[in-house]
Amino acid sequence: MKTVLKTLGSILALLGVIMLSLLAVAYVFGEFNVIIPLVFTAFVSLAFGLALRYSFKYAKEPELKHAMVCAALTWMVVPAFSSLLFIMIEDMSPLDSFFEAMSGWTGTGLTMIAHPSSLTHTTQFWRSLMQWVGGVGVIVLMLSILARPGTGAFSLYKAEAREERIKPSIISTVRMTWWIYLILTSFGILLFFLAGMKPWEAINHAMTAIGTGGFTVTDKSMAYYNNFLIELAIIPIMVLGAIPFLVHYRVLKGNLKALFKDTQCRAFVVILFILLVSLFAANYSLYGDVLGCLRFSSFQLISGLTCTGFQTTSVQGWPATGLIIMCMSMIIGGGAGSTAGGVKLIRAVIAYKWIGWSLRRNFLPPRAIISVRLGNRLLEKEEIVKIASESSLIIILWLLFLFAGICVLSSVVYSQFQLGDVIFEVASAQGNVGLSTGITNAGMSCVGKIMLILNMWIGRLEIIPVLMLFRVLVKGFEPI
Repeated sequence: MKTVLKTLGSILALLGVIMLSLLAVAYVFGEFNVIIPLVFTAFVSLAFGLALRYSFKYAKEPELKHAMVCAALTWMVVPAFSSLLFIMIEDMSPLDSFFEAMSGWTGTGLTMIAHPSSLTHTTQFWRSLMQWVGGVGVIVLMLSILARPGTGAFSLYKAEAREERIKPSIISTVRMTWWIYLILTSFGILLFFLAGMKPWEAINHAMTAIGTGGFTVTDKSMAYYNNFLIELAIIPIMVLGAIPFLVHYRVLKGNLKALFKDTQCRAFVVILFILLVSLFAANYSLYGDVLGCLRFSSFQLISGLTCTGFQTTSVQGWPATGLIIMCMSMIIGGGAGSTAGGVKLIRAVIAYKWIGWSLRRNFLPPRAIISVRLGNRLLEKEEIVKIASESSLIIILWLLFLFAGICVLSSVVYSQFQLGDVIFEVASAQGNVGLSTGITNAGMSCVGKIMLILNMWIGRLEIIPVLMLFRVLVKGFEPI
C-alpha cells in the first residue's frame, strides 16, 4: 500500500498546483473573494500530497496491481479534494459538490448546477479545466511532468485505460499526447471564436469539447446559442476528441491516410451512419421537416457517440425508439486512446468480428482455417479467442454495472420518469457522456446521486481497476 500512497501523494501535489493556476483567472476578472478559499484548498491538497510523497519516498515502484488500485483511488480522491472549491466558493452541499467534481474529472458533464452562467468565472474555468485535464487523465499528466524512465510508468499509464504508444517510451508518449491536445484545443478555440462565440465562451467550450466533457458556461448547454454555424463548428471538435491520439499524431506527421485506414475511425463512420438513419426515422414525426430533424438528431447523436454531452435540444420528449438509439451510441462511445468514454469502438469492432468468425466456424468444416483481419493484423484462432474474451469481459461487466445503476435509479425516481428515461440517464453517466432527460438535478435523491457517481467512476476506469481496489480492500496485496 506504500507504493500506492506515494503515487497518490504525487497526484495530490500536482492537483494543488493546478488549483493555484486558477489565481490568474480570479485576478483577471477581479474575483478577489475567491482567493482565500482557493489558496486554502490548493494548500490542503499540496500538504496532503507532499506528506504522502515524502512519508513513503522509499516505497518500491508500482506494478500493474498497484497502478490499478492507485487509478481507482485517484479518481475518487481527486474529485473529493476538488469538490472543496464548489463548497467554499459556490456554497454547494458536499454531495452535490462531489457529484460535480466527479462529473468534471470523468468528463461526464451531468451537473447539479442549473445556471452555469451565474457561477464565478473562476468556478466556470475550474469546471472546464477539470474536464480538459481529465480528458487525457490526471495520472497521464503526472507522468508527463514528474515521472522518470523506468519508474513503473507503463503500469500507471495502462491502469488509466491507455495502452497505445505514440513514441517508443511511455514518458515521451504522454508528453507528445499533451502537445497534440494543446494543438487541438487551440484549433477549437479559434474555430469557436470565428463561429460567433465570445472569447471566454470559446476558450471554455473548446476545452470541454476536445476533452469530450460537455460542461458549458451558458445555460441550456448549446441550445443557448440556437446558432447553426456554432453547431457546425462544434461537431468536428467533438469528433476530433473521440479519435485516438495515435491517429492525430500520424496525421500531424503528414500521413493523412492514417485517418481513413484506422479501424476505429472507419467503424465510427459506419456506426454513425447506421444510427443516424435510424434516429432520423424515429424522430421525423416529432419535428415534421427534414432539415430540422436532421439538424437536431445528428448533433445529439454525434454528441452521444463521442461522449461529449453538448445538447442543442431536450431529448426528454423524444420517442422511446430515439432514446434507445441514443443509448446505443453512448454505450459504444469513441475510440480507445482518445478522450471519449463508453466501451470503446475497438471493442465494438472486435465483438462484430467475433460474431462473424463464430458463425463461419459453424458453417465450415472443423478443419477449416479461418482468420480475421483486425486493422493491419491477421489473427488466427488463438489470438482471436484471447482478444475476444478480453473484450467480452469488459463489455459484460460494463453492462452488469449499467443494469445495477438502472435498478437503483428506477427505484428512487418512481413514476416521475419512464424506464427509457432512466436507462438513458444511467447510460449517459456510465458512458461519461452528460446528455440528460432531466433526471439529474440538485433535487434528486441522495441515493440516485451516489449511484450515478459510482456509474461515472466505473465508466471512466473501465471497471477492472475498480474490481482490483475492492479485492485489495478485502484481501490486501497478496500475490495475484
